[in-house]
Amino acid sequence: MKITYRDVDAQVKKLSPQYLAVLIYGPDEGLARERATKIAKQVVADLKDPFLVSNVDPDKLKSDPGILADEAAAISMMGGRRVIRIEGAGENTTKAVGAFLTNPIGDSLIVISAGNLSNKSGLRKLFEKAKNAAIIACYEDDQASLDTLIHEMMREGGLSIDQDAASFLQMNLGSDRLVSRSELNKLSLYMGPQGARPSDMVTLEDVATCVGDSGALSIDLITNAAISGNLKQLDDSLFKAFNRGENAIAVLRSLLRKLQRMHLTRGYMEQGYNVEQAMGKLFPKVFAMEVRSFKADLMKWTTGRLASAMAITTSAEQDCKTTGMPVEAVCARACLRIANAAKR
Repeated sequence: MKITYRDVDAQVKKLSPQYLAVLIYGPDEGLARERATKIAKQVVADLKDPFLVSNVDPDKLKSDPGILADEAAAISMMGGRRVIRIEGAGENTTKAVGAFLTNPIGDSLIVISAGNLSNKSGLRKLFEKAKNAAIIACYEDDQASLDTLIHEMMREGGLSIDQDAASFLQMNLGSDRLVSRSELNKLSLYMGPQGARPSDMVTLEDVATCVGDSGALSIDLITNAAISGNLKQLDDSLFKAFNRGENAIAVLRSLLRKLQRMHLTRGYMEQGYNVEQAMGKLFPKVFAMEVRSFKADLMKWTTGRLASAMAITTSAEQDCKTTGMPVEAVCARACLRIANAAKR
């Protein structure tokens, strides 16, 4: 049974007892692993307990489907309900899982995680139709889900965060949930232990200091240089970023995000809003230190030219993935084309 978006959080927190198996899949593998772990911990607190947790290789299920039924029927020597985990599943698990759901044995919970399954996937169709199994999709974090994650993790650390700092993180954190959590954990550690820190409020300065050694700021420099038409800064920023191993696709996606925000803002302006009103409708908000440069960039671009720039960026990412050309060269060429367009 497919779990709807509005019910996902509730099921991850407390899975309905009607479900004997759950499939968590999607392009955000970090989020899929996180949700699979949370669901498994509803049954077994320590997922390293060999008596209560069994990790099954999906490839073995293809040659011997009966393994799953045997594991599900096994009784722990120490007592208690067991968890059967299958990670990296694909069509090789469909037959075994289908047999189990048709004739379930034992009270074990089967937790399966997979990558991005197409809508033609037999495994996905199996879970969508089964009444005694749940399927949860994990798509890459958008701005709203990132905002929720940021404030949730700050609260866990006894922290609060101001709007500019939250906006910066929303714009610079990646789409993978585990990577985002890692960066936010680093920020919490930087702020110090609760009760011993000077302030519980995370500011933009704190965030900039904490992530200054990561790629977020260098990628941000590339994005701003390309959109503003600053060719010298663009050349310097690209050189430094690629020398330190920054990912070309991450650069292109950062560039695309800002182009999309500018395109949306220009669209509001064409509907009759002034520039401040149009910028005020963005989420996340443009943080204070970027307001002046954002306005200046808007004046250099029209809606049509921004659409063309987005097409260049999207095409460059596709070329990085499919042509076999050096990705740094493809990325640099796209950035240069956009920077030259900004100067016209």
